[in-house]
Amino acid sequence: MTPDHDLWKLLLDDCPYGDLTTEGLQIGDTAARATLTARDAMIPCALEEAARLFVLAGASARVLARDGVLVEPETVLIEVEGPGRAIHAAYKVAQTLLEVLSGISTATRDIVNAARSAGHARVCCTRKHMPGIKSWALQAIEAGGATPHRLGLSDFVLVFDQHRALLPADADLAAHFARLAQMYPERRVTAEANSVEEALALADAGAEIIQLDKMSPDAVAEVVRAMSIRVPRPLVSIAGGVNATNAAAYAATGADILVTSAPYYAPPRDVKVRIKRASD
Repeated sequence: MTPDHDLWKLLLDDCPYGDLTTEGLQIGDTAARATLTARDAMIPCALEEAARLFVLAGASARVLARDGVLVEPETVLIEVEGPGRAIHAAYKVAQTLLEVLSGISTATRDIVNAARSAGHARVCCTRKHMPGIKSWALQAIEAGGATPHRLGLSDFVLVFDQHRALLPADADLAAHFARLAQMYPERRVTAEANSVEEALALADAGAEIIQLDKMSPDAVAEVVRAMSIRVPRPLVSIAGGVNATNAAAYAATGADILVTSAPYYAPPRDVKVRIKRASD
């Protein structure tokens, strides 16, 4: 749920001192109607927030679709009624918000569908979104059917080789992993590997999730087989380069988790805005 003060920031960023064109044309009080329509098939995201922008600007809005549910081309997403100044103050912000976030959610759904077609792997999205948009990014990936991989440094124990590089050369990884497990008993100790050999060594040291970075499906399958005979069995995740074109191949290896940043860089979907006089 996005608080109104965050939505007000979006409106004021675009229209801080009034709408020169609308007021100059003296159409601010003209009763008007608007529709926001999906030009192509898409998984919409932030429909309620987009509608709320119009309400905050002084219009009324009705949402006709649902976040996370596929819509076909030419589906009307939102209907709006109100004075011209209210509709013009909000429509570009609402349109852009819908386009960008629906681009992320649609791209996410493509990866999720590809993964489901070949295995049981859960798709999780990283924290590598544009800084400052975490709540929007999370909303979009969840609308697409994924879950957050890591909200930030404060909620997930993930040992990268960049962490191991700062340990002494003769460090006992098993002791370090045991200390992490003791300090954060509600968190699984996750460690990233860059090779099959490294993955096996990290599992031997006690890592509960082995995250494989930029490894081929064949290498991932080898690690999955090696983990399957261990008790307890570490989970296997694959990160780095996962997208809709290779998610099925990675899921087919038996990996448990596919970690991706790709949806955050998806192109926006196209939302068409039509405005007309209420009397037309």
